[in-house]
Amino acid sequence: MTNLKRHSYYFLLLLFFTSCSLEPSAWNPPKKPKFENELSTNQQLLSAQKIALKTWVGPEDIIFDDLGNLYCGVHKGVNDFSDGKILKISPTGTVEIFYDAGSWVAGLHFDKANNLIALSHKEGLICISPNKEVTVLAKKNEKQLPFLIPNGLDIASDGMIYFSNTSSSSPYTVKYGRKLIMELKAEGGLYQYNPYTKKVRTLINGTYFGNGVVLSKNEDFLLMTETSKYRIIRYWLKGEKQGTSEVFMDNLPGFPNGISIREDGSFWLGFSTCRNDALDNVHAKTGFKKLIYGLPEVLQPKQQAFGMILNISSEGEILNALFDLEGNVIPEAGAVKEFDGHLYIGGDNIPYIGKYKLERTFVSHAKP
Repeated sequence: MTNLKRHSYYFLLLLFFTSCSLEPSAWNPPKKPKFENELSTNQQLLSAQKIALKTWVGPEDIIFDDLGNLYCGVHKGVNDFSDGKILKISPTGTVEIFYDAGSWVAGLHFDKANNLIALSHKEGLICISPNKEVTVLAKKNEKQLPFLIPNGLDIASDGMIYFSNTSSSSPYTVKYGRKLIMELKAEGGLYQYNPYTKKVRTLINGTYFGNGVVLSKNEDFLLMTETSKYRIIRYWLKGEKQGTSEVFMDNLPGFPNGISIREDGSFWLGFSTCRNDALDNVHAKTGFKKLIYGLPEVLQPKQQAFGMILNISSEGEILNALFDLEGNVIPEAGAVKEFDGHLYIGGDNIPYIGKYKLERTFVSHAKP
C-alpha cells in the first residue's frame, strides 16, 4: 500500500468512527430574523477598550465586589481548557490569581456574606470565603449525575442559588461543544441549591446547551439561555405559573450565552456569535451532520467573529442592540455585565475583557 493510499485509508477510518460517535436529532430552525428595526446593525462596540488578562483567556462570567475589583474565571489558552483560575483585577488594572481552580470557572456571584459562589468545571458549585477558604457545595444532582459543565449562576435575596449545568456526560472541550450543538439533545438542567438544607433540587430536567442564568428584578421568574436552540427559557418562581417553564424569547439572531440584569429590570443578553446559514440548513439532515462532525478539526467550520449584545425588556422585547460586525474589537460577547456606566464583555476564548462606555443618550424603555 502506497503512503497516499495508507493516509486515505486512515482518514476514512477516522471519519467513520468519529461520525459514528454522533447521534444527532433532526431539527428545522425557524427562519432567522433580519437585522432591521430594533436589530439594525451598528459598530458601537468598536469603541470598547481592552483589559488585559496576562496569558489567560475565556472570561465567561464577570462580577464586581464593593471596592470595584473585577473577578472572572479564565482557562489556560485558546481552545485549551486543561487548567483555569479565577482572576481578580483591581480598578487600576492589576491582575492577580484569586483562586487556583485547576479548571475553567464559569458562573460567579457574591452572596450576602461576601463569599464568592462559583461554578468550577472541576469541583462543581463552590463557595470561596473572604479569606479564601473553599467549600464544595454540590458536585451532583439528586440522581447523582455530575455537574461537568456548570455554567450560569444567580443568587436570590433569600439566599437560594440558581444555576445551570450544560452536560453531565462529558467535561467541556471545543469538540464536545460542537457535539452538543450538532446533536441537539437535552443533556443539561436547571437547578436550585438551598444553602440551609444543603440540598440540590432540579427545576428543569433536560436543557439544550443550558447556559446563562439570571433572576428577574422582582425575583418572580428565572431566565436561562439555551445556546443551541437560539432561545431563552423562563422558569416561574412565584405566581400562578410557579414551578413551570416556557419559552421567553425564541428565534434569536445568534447563539445566546450570558445574561445579566440592569437596575431598571431589563436584561443584557450576550452572544457567542451570529447564526450560521449552513448550520441552520444542515440541522434537519442527520446524516450530513454526522459527516461534518467526522471531519478533522482543521476542516471543521470555524466560529465567526461577531460581537453582538442586546438589551431586552422584562417582557422579552428587544430594546437596543450593540454590534462589532467583523469582531475586530469584540469578536464574541458571551459574557456581559454593567458596572459604573460601562459594559464589561467577555467570552469563551477572548484573551481580554472589553470595556464599553455606555452613552448618556442610551436609554432603556423597559418597565421598572
